[in-house]
Amino acid sequence: MATSPTHTRVPDTGAEPGPPRERLVVVGNGMASLRFLERLTEGSPGRYDVTCIGAEPTAAYNRVLLSSLLGGEVDEAACAFRNLDWYVAHGIRLITGAPVTRIDRESGLVIVGETHVLPFDKLVLAVGSLPIRLPKPGMDLPGVITFRDLADVAAIRKAAVQHARAIVIGGGLLGLEAAVGLARLGVDTTLLHVMDRLMERQLDHHAAGLVKRAMEARGVRVILKADTDRIEGDGRVERLVLADGTVLPADLVVMSVGVRPSVALAQAAGLTIGRGIAVDDRMTTSDPRIFALGECAEHRGQIYGLVEPAYEHAETLARHLAGHPAEYRGTALSTSLKVSGLPVFSAGIVDTPDDAEAIVLSDPGAGLYRKLLVREGRLIGAVFVGDIAEQGACKGLIRSGDPIESVDDLMFGRPVPEPLAA
Repeated sequence: MATSPTHTRVPDTGAEPGPPRERLVVVGNGMASLRFLERLTEGSPGRYDVTCIGAEPTAAYNRVLLSSLLGGEVDEAACAFRNLDWYVAHGIRLITGAPVTRIDRESGLVIVGETHVLPFDKLVLAVGSLPIRLPKPGMDLPGVITFRDLADVAAIRKAAVQHARAIVIGGGLLGLEAAVGLARLGVDTTLLHVMDRLMERQLDHHAAGLVKRAMEARGVRVILKADTDRIEGDGRVERLVLADGTVLPADLVVMSVGVRPSVALAQAAGLTIGRGIAVDDRMTTSDPRIFALGECAEHRGQIYGLVEPAYEHAETLARHLAGHPAEYRGTALSTSLKVSGLPVFSAGIVDTPDDAEAIVLSDPGAGLYRKLLVREGRLIGAVFVGDIAEQGACKGLIRSGDPIESVDDLMFGRPVPEPLAA
């Protein structure tokens, strides 16, 4: 059912009118968009006449908590960032439940829905990404659901009735989170991953094995090298068939095989598109009035699907639009999370290259694993499972390229000084 757009109303302060402010329209109200608005209003309060438009019916919320919401550990209120009063207090008109349908660059207009028109002097596209559905038969059957937003969580919880059998396709971070959330609901859950290890972009084989064990301890059955051939059912999902002929009964299939940047709006407006919306070091698109940030943006050929780079995009653009020097040079990716309660960290290179040395500490019984990859005395990669206390130091060394002062400090932690005698 379609929802009616809702608007915050910016109060009239009664002050004497000054020179007209530039009209800044922000399309998208996700985590990156909100971080941009926060930094812009901190660094340049009142400089712009700001309108923010979100397609979802609620204001920006914490997508990182979706699995906890799915599993019943938190409620929707815990996922919220800023209430509507914050937008009003900062002079931001917020329109929710209203997708932007067209950008008229020639006239400087944004068309919301079918008829609502907003003029802009500057435009920010923070439209995120779209979940991918495998191009296999049966993917359009009722009961096949993506895991991306609050509406998806509601749909999954509705389908995850007692004695339901759920299959999650995708062994990346979101897939693992969805599987753990379903298991917390008491649902019979199977996770399928086409690769030979979970989270292969972030973890080596040993670390991925520890994560698999942690998933199984939570009641999630994990099947690797599992290539989905098709989904079958009479009117809705009933089973999933693998390429090797294995048939898995299913009442619910959660698709979590990745995302692709949302570029349709920018492409229709004639902006330069690669895999994402092409931007320079100031997050400017091929039109100098239009900017892009977050998961929809492509910078120097790179697309990031993580929160940290999106926040760096937001801070760069906020500084630039506030009139300060700002350049985004790319993000050295790292991952820090808990999988089934197991702390996991990785940064830089994961698998050991021929020209590097791997220094490894492993205690499978304790679920502890640390690997440092060193080349010519410099840290180029790190994978930690179980104890990630030194993640900050590792991340800093990988980003800076500075020589390592002490491998022992990175592997075992800095020694705690003995207290002075009384």
